[in-house]
Amino acid sequence: ARGGIRWSDRREDFRTEILGLMKAQMVKNAVIVPVGAKGGFVPKRPPVEGGREAVLADGIACYKTLIRGLLDLTDNLVGQRVVPPEKVVRHDGDDSYLVVAADKGTASFSDIANGISAEYGYWLGDAFASGGSAGYDHKAMGVTARGAFTAVKRHFRELGRDILREPFSVVGIGDMSGDVFGNGMLQSETIRLLAAFDHRHIFIDPDPDPKTSFAERRRLYDLPRSSWADYDAKLISKGGGIFERRAKNLTLSPEIVAKFDLPRDRLSPAELIRALLTASVDLLWVGGIGTYVKASSETQAEVGDHANDSLRVDGGALRAKVVGEGGNLGFTQRGRIEYALAGGRLNTDAVDNSAGVDCSDHEVNIKILLDAVVAEGGLAASKRNPLLADMTGEVASLVLNDNEQQTQTLSLMAAQGASALSTHARLMRDLEQRGRLDRAVEFLPDEAQLAARQAAGRGLTRPELAVLLAYAKADLNDALLKSDLPEDPYFAADLARYFPHPLRERFAPAISRHRLRREIIATSVANSMVNRTGVGFAGDVQEETEASMAAVARAYAAGREIFAMREVWREIEALDGKMPAALQSEMMLAGIALLRRAALWLLRQNPGGIDIGAAIAAYGPGVERLTRCLPQVLVPQMAARLEERIRAYVEHGAPSAIAALVARFAPLGAALDIVAVAATAKRPVEQAAELYFRLGEHLSLDWLREAAGEIATADYWQRLAVLAVVDDLDVQQRLLAAAVLRDIGTKGAAGAAGAADLGEAIAAWEKRQGPVLERLGRDIAEFTRAGSLDLARLTLANRHLRSLRGGR
Repeated sequence: ARGGIRWSDRREDFRTEILGLMKAQMVKNAVIVPVGAKGGFVPKRPPVEGGREAVLADGIACYKTLIRGLLDLTDNLVGQRVVPPEKVVRHDGDDSYLVVAADKGTASFSDIANGISAEYGYWLGDAFASGGSAGYDHKAMGVTARGAFTAVKRHFRELGRDILREPFSVVGIGDMSGDVFGNGMLQSETIRLLAAFDHRHIFIDPDPDPKTSFAERRRLYDLPRSSWADYDAKLISKGGGIFERRAKNLTLSPEIVAKFDLPRDRLSPAELIRALLTASVDLLWVGGIGTYVKASSETQAEVGDHANDSLRVDGGALRAKVVGEGGNLGFTQRGRIEYALAGGRLNTDAVDNSAGVDCSDHEVNIKILLDAVVAEGGLAASKRNPLLADMTGEVASLVLNDNEQQTQTLSLMAAQGASALSTHARLMRDLEQRGRLDRAVEFLPDEAQLAARQAAGRGLTRPELAVLLAYAKADLNDALLKSDLPEDPYFAADLARYFPHPLRERFAPAISRHRLRREIIATSVANSMVNRTGVGFAGDVQEETEASMAAVARAYAAGREIFAMREVWREIEALDGKMPAALQSEMMLAGIALLRRAALWLLRQNPGGIDIGAAIAAYGPGVERLTRCLPQVLVPQMAARLEERIRAYVEHGAPSAIAALVARFAPLGAALDIVAVAATAKRPVEQAAELYFRLGEHLSLDWLREAAGEIATADYWQRLAVLAVVDDLDVQQRLLAAAVLRDIGTKGAAGAAGAADLGEAIAAWEKRQGPVLERLGRDIAEFTRAGSLDLARLTLANRHLRSLRGGR
């Protein structure tokens, strides 16, 4: 495992503190190879004399004791051989991977830990403690804050605002000397920081000038050990100031009273801080230490952070539009949910600040790679650290991309609202039944709460979805590790993509031999699949096909390449801020629907297992050809709808090329059927497509599918039943198209058949199937007059279609 070690000052309840950190870590584990842990220590007898230096020395001594204790119990590697620790009775298997990272109080201790690692001859060397003198300095990179600000930008973008260009108001927790707060408040020059507080001061600037205040915050960030007391008071707007937390009462200016809707002009520091936390601002930026927001249903004792009991407010009382949790444990989970249910926008601390732990993870795995290369003579030892430094920018980009994708999938899941609640509920039940989730511990809705959400037309909140996201990834990751998927040559590319370009170019063979090769592949595939399709995709596809999770992952990967989805995603993401976020989400969801149909199709056609490369070769060229010719082979009504969708996307800011491609996703759901029909009949894709779509119109299959999408379903199983029938309609259409195509003479064999050829073939086939078609026509006419469809009518229509199979 790997994870941060905290120097706790909560002697009475430090176990509660570490447990809270570990629960947050469960979400971060989704991007960590292998999974992460959390640890900590609290000095039992801190020195009362000697000042800060004595306290620091005592803390370091405690830290060293803990590190040695960990290594005393950890297996080592000597060459390729696992060497258990002496005089230790092991009840588990070999496990030689242990990495420690920085946390509160231990940010500068990595070199200390790495010194102990060297003392023990531990195989990881200075990869044992990330972020040391030869590692990536998170504060210098600003990576944790940048990751959290990525989440904040998404929230505002979905509110129709660009916070890199337009001013926005902020209240913050922390000061400019802190990594997360300091770096966070330098991410945009349009920040209007109205107020902030740490354990020493309360800073208030009622009407800040963004340009001037940004420059002053930069100065404080660069000033070692700065505090709000170092802020140039002359630059603070009228009525503002810097107040001591230790004061008994504060006299506040009319400007402060008006800005923060204060009840009076004389408040205690605690009263003022509570007013700041509940101020009407755009952003509440959590960058400091302490838990300041709980749920109204929680007691102060349940929170566990007694030092801040007098400051804490309820989630429902917050008036900030958005919360960015760069720091850990700023909110309780129930506090987050209460705030989100009241309309606030936030994720969780574990999602927002995961870039730091992700960066540490990349550092460790890069060092493992490079140290192996050095040992083999492929790189001079003196060249390793300069190479690490040269890759700093790209490592940050890889990490921030993970943040971007995790927040994007949360937005896509949230956009589905109550329509996805049955899927999410089923996933929770499945995880519970297998002992992988305790809903009560994670504060996820119970059955009564789920029913109430469904009745109210509400889905899970983003904080709840963030927890489910982590569990879904962890579950999928475990399943992939237990399978042969990491050995599939196709996924070697996923392994390579984990590393920066210089390593891919210079040390590809060494990457393929990485000690954590399987874990990196499993984690990368699980992240890609869940980030791009949501938490319910894998389970839904597995339920419908009874395939293994590894088979579902292979089907996803094949579909992704056949339809060139990576390029589509890049182009849609490039539209950030250029078109409404809701329409971007709609485009992404259209891609998910296409991938779902592709995965189901591939698994049903390949029950013995999917060869990803062979599937791409078999269907990719035909799909590409069909995509290009699609407007010419659609029936008029479908072509008109296609043009309508393209026009809507373009009118809202999408370039015509990507608008046209995404608009084609709906009819391209039939692409694999069409390509298969063309290949079997040895006919051009264009001919098979034209016939397929004409049959769909002629037999009212398009109307049946569209009407099926409007069928109200009471639960997951009813929805699954509807989807099963719709999927069967696709099968019938493919089989019927193949049957009719066989009736076309040699006239169209060398190229696309004319409309007359297709018309004649359809007419001849209809004549032979007259009675069945007549019954089907009568039923659909009746359904159409009724104006709606239910599962019984849909099933009846499908039965009539089934009776057409096999006839020529």
